[in-house]
Amino acid sequence: MPIEEQVGGRRLRRQQRANDAKTRLSSPWASLIAVVIAILWTIPTFGLLVNSLRGAPGPSSSGWWHFFSAESPFTFSNYSAAWTGNGVPANALGGFLLNTFVIVIPATVIPIALALGAAYAFAWIPFRGRNVLFVMVFALQIVPIQVALIPLLKLYNGWGLTGSFWPIWLSHTMFALPLATFLLHNFIKEIPGSLVEAARIDGAGHVGIFFRVMLPLLVPAIASFAIFQFLWVWNDLLVALTFASGANTKPITPGIQGLTTQFASAADILPAGAMIALIVPLIVFLSLQRFFVRGLLAGSVKG
Repeated sequence: MPIEEQVGGRRLRRQQRANDAKTRLSSPWASLIAVVIAILWTIPTFGLLVNSLRGAPGPSSSGWWHFFSAESPFTFSNYSAAWTGNGVPANALGGFLLNTFVIVIPATVIPIALALGAAYAFAWIPFRGRNVLFVMVFALQIVPIQVALIPLLKLYNGWGLTGSFWPIWLSHTMFALPLATFLLHNFIKEIPGSLVEAARIDGAGHVGIFFRVMLPLLVPAIASFAIFQFLWVWNDLLVALTFASGANTKPITPGIQGLTTQFASAADILPAGAMIALIVPLIVFLSLQRFFVRGLLAGSVKG
C-alpha cells in the first residue's frame, strides 16, 4: 500500500476515535458541569470588562457589580487613555502591542521547529546514550526559570545582545524546548513503525519520513503546543522585565505594569489595558480550539 494511503487511513482512524470520545463526553451531567465551570471561570473576566468601561471614581470606589448604579457612567475613554498612554507616548500600549507580536511569533515557532527535530531523533534514530540524553532533556523541566535569569542576563551582556529581541527569543526558546521535545516525542512514538518501514521501502530517508509521514500526523500536536506557548509568551511578565531593557523591546505586560507607576493605582485605566492585552489571545484560542482538542484527544489513544 502506498505511504500516502497509509497516512490517510491513519488520520481517518484518529478522527473517528476523536468523534467517539466526543460522544462519550457529551452526557447531560458532563455538559452541566462544563457550563457551571465556564460561568465561574468567566465571571472575573466579565468584571474586568465592566470595570474597563466604568468612569472614575467607580472602579476605585466600588466593585464591578455596582455597574447598574449611576455612580459612574460607561465610557470608552479608558481604552483611549490606555492605548495612547494618557498623553505620554512612552507608555502607549499601541507600541508595546507591536513589540509583543515581534516577540511571541519567533518565540513560538523557533522552539517548535527545534523540538520537532529533537523529538524525531529521540524516537526513531538509534544512537548511543539516546535514552539517557532524553531523560536529561526531560529533567530540565524541573529547573526553575528564576534560577536561570541572572546567569542568562550576564551571558547576554557578554555577547552584546542586550537592547535587542534576541535575549527574549532565546530565553523563551530554552525554557520551552524540554516540554516541547517531551510532548512531541510522545506523539511521534505513537505512530506505528509499519508506516516508517513502508516509507523506507519506498526509498525515503529520515528527511522524507519526517516530512511525508510524521509531519502530517503531528499537526494537532503542534497546534496544541503552539497555543500553550503563544499564551505563555504573550502573558509573560518575568522574562520580559528581565531581558526587555528598553521601550523598543518591551512587550505589553510590562507596559501595563508601567501604567500603575504613572497613574498610581490607575483603577480605571488598568482594566482597559488588560482587556486590550486579552483580545489577541482570545482570538487565537477560539480560532484554533479545534486543533487544540484534536491534539489532546490524539495523545490519549493509540493504534
